[in-house]
Amino acid sequence: MDTATHFVMGFGLAGLSFVDPVVSSQPMLSGAVMLATVIGSQAPDADTVLRLKSNAVYIRNHRGITHSLPFLLLWPALITLVLSPVFGLNDIRSIGHLALWSFVAVALHVFSDLFNTYGTQAARPITERWIAWNIIHIFDPFIFGSHVAAIALWITGIFHPAPLFVSLYSIIVLYYIWRTAAHIRITRSIKAKDLHHEPGERYILIPTITPRRWNVVKTRQDGSYYVGQLNYGRLEWLKHAVNSRHPAVERSKSHPDIQAFLYFTSYAIAEVEELPSGYIVRWGDVRYLHRKQFPFVAVLVMDHQYHALQTYVGWLSSEKLDERFAIEPGSMKV
Repeated sequence: MDTATHFVMGFGLAGLSFVDPVVSSQPMLSGAVMLATVIGSQAPDADTVLRLKSNAVYIRNHRGITHSLPFLLLWPALITLVLSPVFGLNDIRSIGHLALWSFVAVALHVFSDLFNTYGTQAARPITERWIAWNIIHIFDPFIFGSHVAAIALWITGIFHPAPLFVSLYSIIVLYYIWRTAAHIRITRSIKAKDLHHEPGERYILIPTITPRRWNVVKTRQDGSYYVGQLNYGRLEWLKHAVNSRHPAVERSKSHPDIQAFLYFTSYAIAEVEELPSGYIVRWGDVRYLHRKQFPFVAVLVMDHQYHALQTYVGWLSSEKLDERFAIEPGSMKV
């Protein structure tokens, strides 16, 4: 989920913690738990600081080791170790409950991230495979809005936090179940909607901010993709993406920035533009279609001897890319 949603979920868990009689009966402990759940809901994204080094390093590592199995325990242990003396908690029972709610916050962060398209390496060190269930958009208005409303009702004193947040999370669990069931049902039925389906083709359903609108990626046996949208049950293909076979594509794979991009995604497509001065290779992730473009890209500019001149990894439209790299007139896709 996005940072804002994780933030309000941290406060939501603080409200939910009042179902714990040990927490609700100790003001100092409830204050510590509130801070712990807010910090714990953000802690796995501490790898965001890698942006300071480069976008490529960030993309390769974000939601990696900080979301892994060992860190499910390390983050709560660190939070508990820091907050216990700050709040004067010195009995095992209080410290144990602080650790418990810290763990719940960290675990909920990682678990909710599994439902979107970015995914996490939550099974490390067992496997470095990116796990992405493609069920919930990274920003879901219902999840965010319901948390904001519940927090407002709590702060204003209209409702006691325990029953309020038990109700909220019961509804959200049902929402996740509904979205998961819808994803499974639509994925199973999409072949019937595709009039050009061929044996061996596979479909990936990508959530959008609108529950009844999905992006669809069809992988073909020849390695190409059809990318389209499913709007309220109507399937429309918007783009056929084919990998360029130009030698520059293969040469680009040896560059660390391109390797970082390809490490993150298994749904990359490359195209090459030949310039008077060399080549520009654009790798795009077909899962993120916007206005018939793939704005999540890794770009490498090379001379005619395939030496790297410029790179970029991140989110950028085709127009901005052309401006950024000052594409010369007369360039030609090959």
